[in-house]
Amino acid sequence: MVVATTDKTFESDTAKGVTLTDFWATWCGPCRMQSPVVEQLDGEMGDQVTFNKMDVDANPETASSFGIMSIPTLLVKKDGEVVDTLVGYHSKEQIKKTLDQYLAD
Repeated sequence: MVVATTDKTFESDTAKGVTLTDFWATWCGPCRMQSPVVEQLDGEMGDQVTFNKMDVDANPETASSFGIMSIPTLLVKKDGEVVDTLVGYHSKEQIKKTLDQYLAD
């Protein structure tokens, strides 16, 4: 299950292993397209990757601290360090390929 994270919980939610956080907002059309893709990947890769989502309107501090200006933005972290950022809509295959390279390390 993709877990909602907040400004308060983001650091602890993304501190261990490979994590993907979907920065989104309810009014964002491409975000509504990206969400089901992230849900599908969670179903397929949830044992290897932690999937989170963050509403940027409700949690502006984290998005601001990472310089996120466009949504959807997918932020990939490994052991708490940002290793990749995907801006805009991405297919399941594109996201999986990005995540796989950090799982192989």
